[in-house]
Amino acid sequence: MKARLWTDGGARGNPGPAAFAYVLETEDGTVLDARGEAIGVATNNVAEYSALVAGLSRALEAGIRELEVRSDSELMVKQMRGEYRVKNKDLQSLFLDASRAAREIGRVTYTHVRREHNELADRLVNEALDSAA
Repeated sequence: MKARLWTDGGARGNPGPAAFAYVLETEDGTVLDARGEAIGVATNNVAEYSALVAGLSRALEAGIRELEVRSDSELMVKQMRGEYRVKNKDLQSLFLDASRAAREIGRVTYTHVRREHNELADRLVNEALDSAA
């Protein structure tokens, strides 16, 4: 089955209170799962990667074998594509977790989108941050 995964993460302050969200949907836009979760104090990039790892894990559970990841984190997209090295120690283990999950899924592509095209995941991040505050 093919699907799309929208991911987002954010921190209020960097680092600061952080949360991630993902939306997993079929090709026709049917939402299979949508989740936002506060993760304590972290950086924006840790939150972005946490969203990716959680979303990839959920896609695996759902039996997805082909996935397009859409994120407004240009850094994460370029790192997952192999265009940038992952130098930050906090991101290296998350990068490895995401890479492992992506290999298990099979075919995963990464697309950078502008924040306004990632509305639901962005809203779920803010709701998680608001309810944790």
